[in-house]
Amino acid sequence: MSAIVSTAEIDALLAADSPVAIGVSGGKDSQAAALATFDHLDSIGHRGPRVLIHSDLGSVEWNESLPVCRRLAAYLGVELIVVSRKAGGLLERWQSRWESSVRRYENLETVTLVLPWSTPSMRFCTSELKTHVIAAELRRRFKGQTVVNVTGVRREESAARAKGSIASRDADGKAWSWRPISDWTVAQVFERIAASGLSPHEAYTRFGMSRVSCRFCIMSNASDMAAASAAPESHGLYRNMVDMEIVSTFGFQGSRWLADVAPHLLSNYVRAEVTQAKHRAAERVALEKLITEEMLYVKGWPTRMLTDAEATTLAKVRKGVSELIGLRSRYLDVASIHGRYAELMAQKVAA
Repeated sequence: MSAIVSTAEIDALLAADSPVAIGVSGGKDSQAAALATFDHLDSIGHRGPRVLIHSDLGSVEWNESLPVCRRLAAYLGVELIVVSRKAGGLLERWQSRWESSVRRYENLETVTLVLPWSTPSMRFCTSELKTHVIAAELRRRFKGQTVVNVTGVRREESAARAKGSIASRDADGKAWSWRPISDWTVAQVFERIAASGLSPHEAYTRFGMSRVSCRFCIMSNASDMAAASAAPESHGLYRNMVDMEIVSTFGFQGSRWLADVAPHLLSNYVRAEVTQAKHRAAERVALEKLITEEMLYVKGWPTRMLTDAEATTLAKVRKGVSELIGLRSRYLDVASIHGRYAELMAQKVAA
């Protein structure tokens, strides 16, 4: 068996029988991490609580993800805790984010439209729908105790993860994140799963995915996106997400549109709508480039009144973008924009 890695801090917590919670997604890495962690805990005589915990992301999840987690929990003989965001899954979060973006833009509470999707640099899909809800449940379940939270993160996966630590204390100081298979290769991961007699997620074996998270992930490469779209269970989600690309004029992966992955799954009408949405996206980007860096939204915005020239530019951009997207925006001329900025700055002072 491949060896796990640890730190003095983690070793001390395990020796004190601290609770161990292993985050499982149904993917290969969390599956292997759970198996390896249990081997290690058994070998050192750990007698503290152990649980698996899965955050259900809703319709974006593969059908087989939760069953994989359940089979793993049954094999290990431990409880599987399933949590989810109370306001809905990730698709609902993207939809509500877009609705919020529209409201804020229409009411001049921001300068440019905000895309609905999470991005590699803005992964609220992970922080809001996984990290936060899992941490909240573990704090409730193990109140007053320091929890060792295990993940299957591996350094081989990316340049950023290659620089990651084996363990780190969470910001609130109430838990530790431990990455025991940090140095494993993908081959070692599959070997450990095979040695247990369990099977990896069918998305690897049946659909040819290289990684399993959401069916369509902001981090997925072109090959995985194509593989996911080939799975019949993904077709409804695919069309819903393409609809959001059309409405928002934001491609799912920036310049890479989900609509281009499997256009044969779309009707002629929808394909035509996609073409128009891309034209609108290009026009929106061109308009928004007229806004100078000094005018863009920053923390504490607005920090000053606009000049007449800046207000004229913003009025032109807001009119154009609103017509392109079909928004009912207010504050579309110089006078009303000046008035809105004065109102917002007065609200800041009053607060």
